[in-house]
Amino acid sequence: MNETSQILSEMNDRSREVFRRVVEGYLATGEPVGSRSLTRNLSEQVSAATVRNVMQDLEYLGLLDSPHVSAGRVPTTMGLRMFVDGLLEVSELGEDDKTQLESSLQSNSDSVTNALDRVGKALSGITHGASLVLAPKHEAPIKHVEFVSLSVEKALVVLVFADGHVENRLFTPPPGLTPSAMREAANFVNAWAEGRTVSDLRAVMEQEVTHRRQEIDTLAQSLIESGLAIWEDAGNRGERLIVRGRANLLDGAPELADLERIKNLFDDLERKRDIAEFLDLTDRGDGVRIFIGSENKLFSLTGSSLVVSPYMNAERKIIGAVGVIGPTRINYGRIVPIVDYTAQLVGKLISDRA
Repeated sequence: MNETSQILSEMNDRSREVFRRVVEGYLATGEPVGSRSLTRNLSEQVSAATVRNVMQDLEYLGLLDSPHVSAGRVPTTMGLRMFVDGLLEVSELGEDDKTQLESSLQSNSDSVTNALDRVGKALSGITHGASLVLAPKHEAPIKHVEFVSLSVEKALVVLVFADGHVENRLFTPPPGLTPSAMREAANFVNAWAEGRTVSDLRAVMEQEVTHRRQEIDTLAQSLIESGLAIWEDAGNRGERLIVRGRANLLDGAPELADLERIKNLFDDLERKRDIAEFLDLTDRGDGVRIFIGSENKLFSLTGSSLVVSPYMNAERKIIGAVGVIGPTRINYGRIVPIVDYTAQLVGKLISDRA
């Protein structure tokens, strides 16, 4: 049992109800909740002074905070975590929301990326937050690999897959690269490439380059190693991450400090910094996960929360994730089933097109 679960289990009914109503009031309005308004709605008839004492105890436990001089309280990150883990009531997915999400994926005529873009827009519109969709890696077997020089400082590794899919990935080649070194590198890679996925080939190449250093020209060896660095999307991860609805995050952030935090989040989203790696944490288990405020490095300075769920292919393997970013006071009970259903739809889309 973690700390918040233990605190919740040790609360009496009055403290639990006061805490729940403070959090629900804050999530609904974004404003501190005072003892007078609570007194009118509690199931037990008690005085405002009694409610204030309970709120002070909850503040002492680290679950509530007083943002201003007023008597109102708001939940802390720890308080929100306890509410989400122990008291959150998840609502049924609304038919309108369900229809909008399903409609975004009805077309079979375009690419998976375009379909994921549409579902991201729908998810953002329904939740009034920013949506994140981590597209799946391409796992088809490789047919052919080619290196193409664009300039002294730019080169492409071209990956041709057995299913006809082609990917061009930009990288910085080693200095002094010659056409003969490029041909040697391509021939060496292609001797091992056919029938292997990108992940498989990358592992094989790391071994073979190490074992056969004497057989490979130094420049060809450097070229292979430079290409390896981006074969598993290390330099291409941003293109796997589809972000929609950034402007929604400005809603409900009227104060200058809030706007500054949102600007920082915009900058993170624009650079895609840490986000794809963070969403890959969903590989550790299925189901919806909620990250609140400072619980993760990405949102530690933004006052934001992430509700995220992985999606799976037909073999029940996790291949990507969908999520919603919003302020810490988002309607978790409504957002959780929306994200969960979206993940199921995207998983089905990927499986049907495999």
